[in-house]
Amino acid sequence: MSQVVAFLGVSALLFAASAAATVAWCSSMSTAWMRMPGQTWPGFAASFLGMWVVMMVAMMLPSLSLVLWRYRAAVGRSWLTAVVGGGYFFVWTLFGMAAFSLGVALTTLAMQQPAVARAVPSAVGVVVLIAGAYQLTAWKARELTSCRGEPGGGCTLPADPGMAWRHGLRQGLHCSSCCVGLMAVLLVIGVMDLRVMAAVAAAITIERLAPAGERAARAIGAVVVGTGLLLIGNAL
Repeated sequence: MSQVVAFLGVSALLFAASAAATVAWCSSMSTAWMRMPGQTWPGFAASFLGMWVVMMVAMMLPSLSLVLWRYRAAVGRSWLTAVVGGGYFFVWTLFGMAAFSLGVALTTLAMQQPAVARAVPSAVGVVVLIAGAYQLTAWKARELTSCRGEPGGGCTLPADPGMAWRHGLRQGLHCSSCCVGLMAVLLVIGVMDLRVMAAVAAAITIERLAPAGERAARAIGAVVVGTGLLLIGNAL
């Protein structure tokens, strides 16, 4: 029982720290896709990735804590659990790097081409619509099942750093594939909007931890589809 309390306490502290850092970072940044005056490109990229990593910890830790606890119970070594978490968030860091490159490129194009800028509201609606449709697919259901399942599929997990790292990578890949639609909503509607972050984090946590996760994912998908249609209608 004491180990459970300690694990939950550390998780709560990490969540609180990352959530506070996310709020502070978002408050200090006017936009995620444009450099501040005098800011270098390396500094700009580092600032975004720093914000992205702490945001991912805040958003994913509530649902990831169960995965980490199951791994800790399976292997019996706490420090390997941290290695799993490192592999998991390494995948999300790569995801953030790709999102940063694409977001900056599209923002630059929209600033240079008025026709592209005019098409942005409609494009945002289309992306949200596709993201909602993805929630209803069999691929999403399979990835969600992998995210919700026992570590190692119920098999014994070798307790060594290499296996722990690879397990974290696998969890990160399944999670990013499962959440790609919801993350697309976050990126196009407002990566710096704390309300959108909270809504996406809540959706991810519900579909990951709720007893009927697949039904929850489909219900979330229906809401997202409706939001996409509304955005498209308003843009026309």
